[in-house]
Amino acid sequence: MMHPVTMRESKRRGRRPAGADTKSALVAAAMEVFTEQGYEGATVRAIAKRAGVDPAMVNHWFGGKDGLFAKAVLQLPIDPEEIIAEVTGGDLDSVGERVVRRFLITWDSNGGGQFAALVRSVASHEMALTGLRELFITKIFKPVTEYAGGDGDPMFRANLVASQLIGLGVIRYVAEFDPMATADIETIVAAVAPTIQRYLTGKIT
Repeated sequence: MMHPVTMRESKRRGRRPAGADTKSALVAAAMEVFTEQGYEGATVRAIAKRAGVDPAMVNHWFGGKDGLFAKAVLQLPIDPEEIIAEVTGGDLDSVGERVVRRFLITWDSNGGGQFAALVRSVASHEMALTGLRELFITKIFKPVTEYAGGDGDPMFRANLVASQLIGLGVIRYVAEFDPMATADIETIVAAVAPTIQRYLTGKIT
């Protein structure tokens, strides 16, 4: 018969340590569940089960579902200043190509999961909507349209760019419609960049 202490030790070996490993496991699991279900559909219990930890750890480490969402989804792997410097660092006539290419490289790097989680959560979570607007419109596309110097309101042009690229992201990363979901980056750049170029520098009214 197994000694009681040994049984307790055996149980402890089945749990993750309540520390950095637990936090990392929860963030990774949350990313998966939010990507699959969006904010509204994801539950703390489902995330904790995916991570292999007690649901109480979500409150302990992140203060609840909102805090975990902010950590897993809203802390995006993007430096807006770096992106702006890259896409504005060449010939103005090819800025549309650079914008589309950078968009795809950024989100392809993590399989589009973070983009999908953000978009799926927009309808039910104000933080996701605000984050999407701030990132794409305010921090990236508006400065790029100001650099491009097209006539009229740069914010209107920024919204046009966002409509095209967010739509592209939905098709590629959320709905995963083929052949767009599996097309190589340069094929998409060649198809989409002329429209983005017109939104940035061309006549739109």
